[in-house]
Amino acid sequence: MTDASARARTLKHLHAAPEILVLPNVWDAVSAQVVAAVPGVRALATASHSIAATFGYADGEVISLDLHLSMVERIVDAVDLPVTMDFEAGYGHPGRTARRAMDIGVVGGNLEDKVAPLAEAVAAVEAVVAAGQAAGIDFCLNARTDVMIKAPAGADAADLLAEVIRRGRAFLDAGATSFFVPRLIEPAAIEEVVGALGRGKLSLIAVPGMGPSVKEMESLGVCRVSTGPFTQRVALTALQDAAAELVAGGVLPPGTRALN
Repeated sequence: MTDASARARTLKHLHAAPEILVLPNVWDAVSAQVVAAVPGVRALATASHSIAATFGYADGEVISLDLHLSMVERIVDAVDLPVTMDFEAGYGHPGRTARRAMDIGVVGGNLEDKVAPLAEAVAAVEAVVAAGQAAGIDFCLNARTDVMIKAPAGADAADLLAEVIRRGRAFLDAGATSFFVPRLIEPAAIEEVVGALGRGKLSLIAVPGMGPSVKEMESLGVCRVSTGPFTQRVALTALQDAAAELVAGGVLPPGTRALN
C-alpha cells in the first residue's frame, strides 16, 4: 500500500497545484500508455463510458463491476502514473466499490450523485472518503453532480446554479477533493461556481466545439479538466475516417505513428 499512498499524495498535490490538472481519459492499457507518454501528463483518469463501450455495453453501470475493475487493473499495471477511476454511482455500494478500486492500485475516483436527495448523496461521498481512510491512503474523490445533465428543458439557470453550489459545498464539506459539474460550460456560470466554492475546487469536462479552452478554464479557477468519452470518440473518428478513405480507394494517413 506504500506505493498507492505515494501515488495518492501525488494526485492530491496535483489537484492543489496552481496549474490545472489535465486528464485525457483512457479506456484500456494501450490508450493509457499512449496518453501517459505525452509530455506534461501527470496522472490518468479512466472513462466508464469508454470502458463499457469497449466491451459492447451501454454506459450506466450496465457492465459488471468485476469486468470494469479488470480493465482498470490493466490500466493501473500498464503505467507508472496515479490513476483515478470513474466508478459511476458506486454500483450500489460506493464505499465498498471504492475500496475494491483501491485494492487494485486506484488512488482517486469519480462518484456520480444522479441528483439523489442531498443527504443520500452526501452519505455516498462520506462512504468513499471513509474507505480511503480505512485503506490508509489520501483518496482523491472527484464528486460529481448531474444537476446540469438532468435539468429539464426550460429550467431556470439561476435555480440550477444554486443547486449546483449547494451540492458542491456539501460534497466538499464531506471530504471530496474536487467537485465535478458536467455541462457547466458558460464562463460566467463557471465563475459564479468558483466564486462560491473557491478556486481550485471545481472540475469540468472538455467538450468538442463547446465551452472554454483548458487555458481559459485555468484562468477561471478550475482545478481539473477531463474528457470523458470524447478522447475515445477522437480515436474512433480517426479510425472510421481512415476506413472510409481506404474503401474509397485511398491510403492510410501518412502521418500514422507506431504507438503500439
